[in-house]
Amino acid sequence: MSDSGVRVLSEADWQAYRDLRLEALRESPDSFAASYDEESQHDEQFWRERMRGARRLMAERNGEAVGLVGLGIHDQDPEIGEILGLWVAPEARRSRVAWDLLWAVAKQAYADGRRQLYFWVGSDNGPAVAFASTFGFRPTSERRLVPAASEVDGSDEVAMVLPLSADPTSVFNPRLP
Repeated sequence: MSDSGVRVLSEADWQAYRDLRLEALRESPDSFAASYDEESQHDEQFWRERMRGARRLMAERNGEAVGLVGLGIHDQDPEIGEILGLWVAPEARRSRVAWDLLWAVAKQAYADGRRQLYFWVGSDNGPAVAFASTFGFRPTSERRLVPAASEVDGSDEVAMVLPLSADPTSVFNPRLP
């Protein structure tokens, strides 16, 4: 049995966050708006500011960091959270790490008083849309161009939303209080 979990990082964890973020950028360059070359040049102050700018959660298995996700504010609305930079190391994929990260970030968003949680997913990425839907996210009519650093122009993402509180216009989420 493996020892695993997800924890919220503090500013003091900036180095652990930086190391895993850079690994994510190196391993999955098309999944992020930034590049490894760009972010690897930043100093400690940059990384500390990033830690203060949004909550960062890290998945660990047997003492090794295997996944990251961020929780920011959507569209300057403090009642709506947004998932940022979900990534799982290749060796930990298909082992519930992504599910655990989503569950932890949804619980954190709820604890922070968010009433909804946005998750932008590539509209042509069927597995990602299905995964988010299984978790309870529902697609909206909102679309945006993919802000990835090396993505081909013209790709778009769909906003998927998870209600975190009672909302008469949305499906109730029984997983959250």
